Amino acid sequence: MYSKQFARQTPNLDEKGKSIRERRCFVTCKSRPTKELVRFVLGPDNCVVPDVTECLPGRGFWLTSSREIVNTACNKNLFSKAAGCRVVVREALADKIEEQLLQRCLCFLGMARRASEAVAGFNKVISFLKGNPASIVLCACDGGNDGRNKVVIAAKNVPVIKIFSSAELGSIFGRERTVYVAVAENALARHIMCESERLAGFRLAETL
Repeated sequence: MYSKQFARQTPNLDEKGKSIRERRCFVTCKSRPTKELVRFVLGPDNCVVPDVTECLPGRGFWLTSSREIVNTACNKNLFSKAAGCRVVVREALADKIEEQLLQRCLCFLGMARRASEAVAGFNKVISFLKGNPASIVLCACDGGNDGRNKVVIAAKNVPVIKIFSSAELGSIFGRERTVYVAVAENALARHIMCESERLAGFRLAETL
């Protein structure tokens, strides 16, 4: 029964007319696009392994990208029910997923920096927004409100992501702290946006 549910695809299309893959969250029993979910597989020892890159072999189990949903699955033994066998769930599974999603976001941001498609710093971000199309702006969640408000106004309709700390952003730009980042409109920015939305489900900070 579960294999049919998880394998089902819907005919929904995105704005470019491409099919949107959907899978069923085994906690909520609702189908969602895979970009809003986290995939899991069973390892050789029947240990639950998060597969945020969706490339590990084996039958996948999907959960909404949410700390609350993952904790519910762990606390109520729902992984075993979905798998139809006894499984091993490591401690702090939600924390491990958050860390993997964080590293995935920072990896894409690092690629954007090396490709000269991302700028950091208040003045550079403001200047960039005036003269270049941007896909996303990142404001550190521990930055000051005054500067953040000015960046948000300058960003206009550009999404502003506020789930990263200044230390996390700084690690990509070789600084102790980075509060403001803008990423040019391209595929890397879309990857960052998508992964940030998944990461937001494990963090309390705000995403606009």
